[in-house]
Amino acid sequence: MPLLQVLRPTLPILIGASIMLTLSMGLRQSLGIFLQPLTHDIRISVSDFTLALAVQNLAWGFLQPLAGAMTVRYGFRPIMLVGSLMYIAGLALMASAQGMLSVMIGGGVLIGISLACTAAAIAMSVAARAVPDTVRSTVLGIVSGAGSLGALLSAPIGQMLNEGYGWRIGLAGFVVLSVAMLPAAWYAGRVDRIPLPPKSADDIGDTSAAVATKIAFSNASFVVMTLAYFVCGMQLVFLTTHLPSYLQICGLDPMLSAQTLGMIGGFNVIGSLFFGWAGQRWNKLALLGMIYILRSIALAWYFMLPATPATTLLFGAIMGFLWMGVGPLVAGAVAEMFGLKWQAMIQGLAFMSHQVGSFLGAYGGGLIYDSLGSYTMAWRIGVALGLAGGIIQVAFALIRPSQPPMLRPA
Repeated sequence: MPLLQVLRPTLPILIGASIMLTLSMGLRQSLGIFLQPLTHDIRISVSDFTLALAVQNLAWGFLQPLAGAMTVRYGFRPIMLVGSLMYIAGLALMASAQGMLSVMIGGGVLIGISLACTAAAIAMSVAARAVPDTVRSTVLGIVSGAGSLGALLSAPIGQMLNEGYGWRIGLAGFVVLSVAMLPAAWYAGRVDRIPLPPKSADDIGDTSAAVATKIAFSNASFVVMTLAYFVCGMQLVFLTTHLPSYLQICGLDPMLSAQTLGMIGGFNVIGSLFFGWAGQRWNKLALLGMIYILRSIALAWYFMLPATPATTLLFGAIMGFLWMGVGPLVAGAVAEMFGLKWQAMIQGLAFMSHQVGSFLGAYGGGLIYDSLGSYTMAWRIGVALGLAGGIIQVAFALIRPSQPPMLRPA
């Protein structure tokens, strides 16, 4: 049966989830555009700004399992709507910031809480619930790819407004864009009407949140995936936070950072579609490890060469292809291992590790730059940990069955 025919009844849900995801991720990934002008204008340091983004990542990571568990009790729609409102409020507070406190509360706490309610774990869980398992990995790749388009839109708009009218107007433009998350969340919330599929013998759907958590951390495949996920967060948030600043230090056109983030967003789509398709056919955990290894090689190549517009855009294309392909692989692996009911919560538990890495990528990169005056040590650490995590993930996946094993609850 053609894929479109299978998806037609749930297209409003999938489109809503994709739009919500593309805005929440695209706007967040573009905040680094405002690092230099904002810090100079309100007289805070680079590490102060990156601390706010690091807090954002910690709030997002540690609240993600709670948001996932709350969808089981209250449904997806109210959680996503509250998260969308918090995103709007956080951006508005950043746009009116006069000091560190507003940046911390707006860009750190409020947007961090919002991302736990609107970003990949929730959007992917909505998509997984809405489609049959025969096309699930492919659909997760499509939603992840659509969710990558936000950087193509938000980064150029933000940079244009920033250069023409100042960083406050740039962030005000982001506020306007974020309002579209509300109707998107409303339509995605229709998934609450779809019943869960019949429970299989290995499904953990009838357990409590505490038992589901215990089962997840008793699964060796899940634990290794979670630990390797740390590398993903560290590398990606280091780039989204510090690449615009690095390019400015290198004396390149400020618009190049927006173009590179847009390039990342465009190739995100291709990568997400490819890895969603590949995850339907091959071992998802081995594919994850290969992504981490290839990212690390790309990081080493780019930062060892003098930065030029050509190498920067090529680097953006490579990293974009390897960027959000992680999303459908992680979401699909969790659904295979543990079923759908607790997917958002268990995926959130893995995501906590990702966000600890994100904290170190954002704040650690800022601290290293403030201390040493360059990003050299930061990217070297990112490359070393990325290679180690990717190799361990691939090696472990190769000694496990091709499909991640499901654990029977005691």
